[in-house]
Amino acid sequence: MKLTLDSINNINLFENLTRAKVKDCFQEDGVLVFLVEEGNVKKALGKDSSNIDRISKILKKDIKIIAFSNDICKFVSNLIYPNKADEIKLEGKTVFIVASDVGVKGRIFGRSRENLKRINSLVRNYFDVEEVKVV
Repeated sequence: MKLTLDSINNINLFENLTRAKVKDCFQEDGVLVFLVEEGNVKKALGKDSSNIDRISKILKKDIKIIAFSNDICKFVSNLIYPNKADEIKLEGKTVFIVASDVGVKGRIFGRSRENLKRINSLVRNYFDVEEVKVV
C-alpha cells in the first residue's frame, strides 16, 4: 500500500469531516474509494448519506465506501456488495465465491473481468492470497 500526497490529503479531509477511521484511499475509474474500518461505515456515510454528498462536492469526485474486515471472506463480501454470493470460502491460498445466479456471477466478473481483476488486486494487497475465483 503506497500513499500519495493526494491520498493523504483526501484521507485527512474524510476523517476530519466524518470522524471515521480510514484504512486506505485510492482512485479507480474516476471514483474515489475509501476503505474504512468495519464499525465506521455508518459514521462515514452520515445521516441520509450527507457526509458522502458533502465530501463529493468538496473534492468534485464520486465517492465510494467499502468496509474493511480482517476476515477475508467478509472483506470479499463487502467488495462485491450489493451482490450476494451463496458462499465465500477460503481454501489454501484461493478464495472461492460461490454464486448460483448467473446475473450475480456476471456482475461480479464485470465487463472483460474488470470487477474480478479489481477484487483480486485489493484482496492481494491486504491478505496472503494468490487469487479469487468465482464458481
